Amino acid sequence: MSSSLIKKVVMPPGAVSLDDVDLDQVSIDYVIECAKKGLPLELSEAIRMYFDSLDFPPMSSRGLGDEFFLVTDVESSGPPPTWAPPPVPTALSSPIITNLSKSQSLHSEQFREVSVDEEIDDFEDDDDQISDDHHLTRRRPNDASDLMFCLPSFATGITDDDFRETSYEIFLACVGAAGGLIVPSKEKKRDKKSKILKKLTRSKSESVAPQSQGPPGVIGLLETMRVQLEISEAMDLRTRRGLLHALVGKVGKRMDTLLIPLELLCCISEAEFSDKKSYLRWQKRQINMLEEGLLNHPAVGYGESGRRASDLRLLLLKLEEAETLPSTAIEVRRTECLRSLREIALELAERPARGDLTGEVCHWADGYHLNVRLYEKLLYSVFDILDEGKLLQGVEEILELLKSTWRILGITETIHDACYAWVLFRQFVITGEPNMLQLAAEQMKRISLREQRGSQERMYLRNLRCSVECEEGSRELTFMQSVLLPIQKWINKRLEDYHVHFAEGSNLMAGMVTVAMLVRRLLLEEREQVRQITTTSDQDQIESYISSSIRAAFARIVESVDAKADSEREHRLTSLAEEVRKLLKRESTIYSPILARWNSQAVVISAALVHQLYGKQLKPFLDGAEHLTEDVASVYPAADGLEQYILGLIISSNEEGTIDAAYRQKLVPYKVESVSGMLVLRWVNSQLGRISGWVGRAVQQERWEPLSPQQRHGSSIVEVYRIIEETLEQFFTLKVPMRLGELNSLIRGLDSAMQVYTQNIVDQLGNKEDLIPPVPILTRYRKEAGIKAFAKKKLIDHRLPDERRSSQINVLSTSKLCVRLNTLYYAVSHLSKLEESIRERWSRKRPRETFNIRKSIDENARDITTQKMDAFDGSRKDINAAMDRICEYTGTKIIFWDLREQFIDGLYKPCVSQSRLEMLIEPLDTELAQLCDVIVDPLRDHIVIALLQASLDGLVRVILDGGPLRVFVQSDSKVLEEDLENLKEFFISGGDGLPRGTVDNLVAPVLQIIRLHGLETRELIDRLRSASEEMASGNNLQVGRSKIAGDPDTLLRVLCHRSDPEASQFVKKQFKIPKSVA
Repeated sequence: MSSSLIKKVVMPPGAVSLDDVDLDQVSIDYVIECAKKGLPLELSEAIRMYFDSLDFPPMSSRGLGDEFFLVTDVESSGPPPTWAPPPVPTALSSPIITNLSKSQSLHSEQFREVSVDEEIDDFEDDDDQISDDHHLTRRRPNDASDLMFCLPSFATGITDDDFRETSYEIFLACVGAAGGLIVPSKEKKRDKKSKILKKLTRSKSESVAPQSQGPPGVIGLLETMRVQLEISEAMDLRTRRGLLHALVGKVGKRMDTLLIPLELLCCISEAEFSDKKSYLRWQKRQINMLEEGLLNHPAVGYGESGRRASDLRLLLLKLEEAETLPSTAIEVRRTECLRSLREIALELAERPARGDLTGEVCHWADGYHLNVRLYEKLLYSVFDILDEGKLLQGVEEILELLKSTWRILGITETIHDACYAWVLFRQFVITGEPNMLQLAAEQMKRISLREQRGSQERMYLRNLRCSVECEEGSRELTFMQSVLLPIQKWINKRLEDYHVHFAEGSNLMAGMVTVAMLVRRLLLEEREQVRQITTTSDQDQIESYISSSIRAAFARIVESVDAKADSEREHRLTSLAEEVRKLLKRESTIYSPILARWNSQAVVISAALVHQLYGKQLKPFLDGAEHLTEDVASVYPAADGLEQYILGLIISSNEEGTIDAAYRQKLVPYKVESVSGMLVLRWVNSQLGRISGWVGRAVQQERWEPLSPQQRHGSSIVEVYRIIEETLEQFFTLKVPMRLGELNSLIRGLDSAMQVYTQNIVDQLGNKEDLIPPVPILTRYRKEAGIKAFAKKKLIDHRLPDERRSSQINVLSTSKLCVRLNTLYYAVSHLSKLEESIRERWSRKRPRETFNIRKSIDENARDITTQKMDAFDGSRKDINAAMDRICEYTGTKIIFWDLREQFIDGLYKPCVSQSRLEMLIEPLDTELAQLCDVIVDPLRDHIVIALLQASLDGLVRVILDGGPLRVFVQSDSKVLEEDLENLKEFFISGGDGLPRGTVDNLVAPVLQIIRLHGLETRELIDRLRSASEEMASGNNLQVGRSKIAGDPDTLLRVLCHRSDPEASQFVKKQFKIPKSVA
């Protein structure tokens, strides 16, 4: 040993050289302190400080005061104390740092030059060390406290460390039974000590020798298991020696048939421990194992051996109490207790059980609660101690070696598969490594079902039962239930709220569902469990997961929305609909594809449930809404849009594009459209009431003057269309859902308003009959001066309009009448544009495919694809009729009112030759020019035709009802035809006027009447008689109809106006027509 570091080494009592000292039990901190200060190294003090430090939690050297590792097991330690800790005396210092001067600090530069962890790295051999550095490099483990075996608790308070150490002892015994157990020579220990000394004496610049590979074969596997189970070399050596000593004198006895805790108690003395505290701890563990294995959890009842069991419990208690006796009496008491203990324990352990078909078995640990926990600790050795998320290389060899423990622990293939699956799954929970989950699922698939097991194994597993306390009280469980129910509970807890635990979905969730389904299948194999499982299939289980998680997620959303309701301007139901839509989107894109592997209706289940949950929130709001408020305009579209999204999601998930009848019953429609439709109708009716008043005022304020030379219509129609457009804009900006019925109601109301507008225009015209002077009394030609009026029947004497009506007619000038016509034409020509605009805006607001979605859940929904949008047909019809009437009125007014004196009163008076029609061409041209200046081009022919028709009506009036002062001779026929031709050519205007065909058709009836004047009187009389006979036979023509050449009334009037005595005499004799002035 270098004198520069360690000047002197003082051996402990009983030790001659370093070979007699277990350097694993030397305090490294004390050695470093002695090296730094140049003090002698007292190994007895170093050993004492090492064991004193075991009472304190090992600290990390990272400088973080909140990181430490607990020595005790958290679960077995119970809850934290409820009382306050006692005050710490400031005068006392920790015995660990008594050698530090007051000026030194654990964090001072002088002390940090050589850190404890660095020196441990330098001192300990890389092959043998199991230091805290391993813990520092491990990943931070997850909490797995809620995943524990459903097994009874152990009355002795056995800890995980106890299980770990005992499982290693059993493993050594089983390996020893196959001849693989040897005691390592001292060469390795000497090699280690030399390395430590070299490290103490080497300078800091020297490097560490490369790590050597472990020995091959069983020896190497034993070393691996020792390291994996964190067993010190000293304990390993003691256990090997004890087991080998136990076989001395037992010829033919297998090591795995020994009562291991008892044999170790007998073969290992206190002298083999560095201090008494360690020995007592070790002895307590062996006693607890005997008590748990032989007394607390026996697989087979004791029967007549019950008294012996009580004696055994007393002996165990005496053995433990022997250590409190004086030192001279301890060994005597201990020897006596062990001798008696061996007799009783062996008798109990070697009783027959399970048929013992495999040979001699020592039943000291047949209670499977203890065995399973011991085997669990052995299985944990397959994980890499530096990276617990990975398996060791050569794990198959380790598992094969672990089969040697099956005989002692009563493990079968099925139990091994179940325990290994448990260990893999729990390791997944601790590390979060997806690989572990996949391995656990694969291992569960290997667990044989009931019919795949042998009869002996089935009987054995049937007897493996335990009674545990749970929330429902005491419950008896089989082995499979004890292992699998915790897994099922742990998985169900997460899958029942997978939106929280699997925020991103991923394959991890798919693996969890796979394990859940495998566990469920295995539990269904247990007869007692069948009655407790409510679901009958994997599909039902998946539906349960979806329902639970969706409800939990929805509740969180509601809570979040309600929390922000005061600060948000948006209504809570609107915000809720938006958040729910996001939830469904994540559900359908992330989770449903995973769950659909086990239930193809995953999307439908989640969507239907969300539809139902939101519907419950929405219903009170729907029931309470009475008017279109801001909240209604916000909530209704959001709710309807959500329903459309949900139904679309459901339909798209089905290949047939339909919804299953079972789920259709669950989808109770919100009927937002129906409720909002009533509110919209109220709004429409109120708007239409205002529109009627606005239209009436617009007509009253109209002055019927053109807006401009280009816009020759009145201002009122522009105002009416503005009102209509604003109303439609307000209607379509209503964000609430609506049906076609509400739109049609609005269109019918607007159509009615347009009809009212048209009717107001027509009502301003008055009666056309007021423009036409009364028809003179029909008389016959006579040369005498006196006329005595006589009529076959009494005729109504029409009087001219009164002065007030005449002034009203005069106000209706040709220009104003044309503006009315232009206005109506503007109205009717813009109706098509209005209809197209409405149709386009409706298609944007309400797509046609919406109905198919609604129809999928509401069979009573009306098919909007078969409904037609109402049009402005009523307005169109009324406007066209009004334009015809105004045109007719305008033409009649020009001829019978404005040109009455020249045309009606002056034409062909006193004879045809003196007052020809050509005198009227100029005034007609003036009126026509005035018309064409104001009227719009599309109406020009219409109004000119009306003027032509009025002119022809005036001409017929002059020829047939011209009064007593108008007479015609046969020769006037040619002149009349010429005048008619002139009139016709005037309106044709060389092709610039009316079409010739149209004019010819209108002139043709008048031409026939004029040609009657060219017939002989006798021929006229014959025609009149013939027509009268037809009239008498029932073909009577009504008075007042258009004059037709073959009509008796027309023929009579031609004879009455014929300047011929024969004609006069005939009408006098036949019709009693009075005479007129010649």
